[in-house]
Amino acid sequence: MFAIPAGSTEYRVNAQDSRLQILVYRGGPMAKLGHNHLIASDDLEGSVYVTEDPLRMRFDISFPVNALTVDEPAMREVSGPEFANAVPQNARDGTRSNLLSVALLDGANYPTIRLRALEVVAAGEGFDVGVEITIKDQAHTARVPVTLRREEGSLVASGEFPLKQSELGLKPFTAAMGALAVVDEMTVRFEVVARRGP
Repeated sequence: MFAIPAGSTEYRVNAQDSRLQILVYRGGPMAKLGHNHLIASDDLEGSVYVTEDPLRMRFDISFPVNALTVDEPAMREVSGPEFANAVPQNARDGTRSNLLSVALLDGANYPTIRLRALEVVAAGEGFDVGVEITIKDQAHTARVPVTLRREEGSLVASGEFPLKQSELGLKPFTAAMGALAVVDEMTVRFEVVARRGP
């Protein structure tokens, strides 16, 4: 269960400097006709709660579903060779429509995705965080590797990890009787900058 640790200092997420990216891969026998997709949010908001013991750190972060971007050219250019090709605007629009539809995120009825840290354990030079991910009012859990860097008056948390859509209660998109499909496993990348309040 999520709880703000006693005696903690609150750091507020700075949306301007924070970003979440979800890399989605094409699959199926006709995969060459599709595209890998890059879904992103730069509208993160919430708080990170820090104590002297880093294992007591907690966070409560959310972002608006309907503000998610799809295949922004500038992001694709720096996301590796699998995302080097440009995606036509009509394909971007179609992907975004599918993403926000009732079949997937249902943005009209469930406009927010929420991420909360329930447990933090040491893992090498970083941390392994048990995260509760709430999508469409359903809570799911994932283990997330986090590297934490402290700067004067701020925190920077970053990481990258695999996550399956099916683990979030989502059914990967398919078309043409499965000949064109989205692979279940995605890659999630994030960098969250939070600043201590006055």
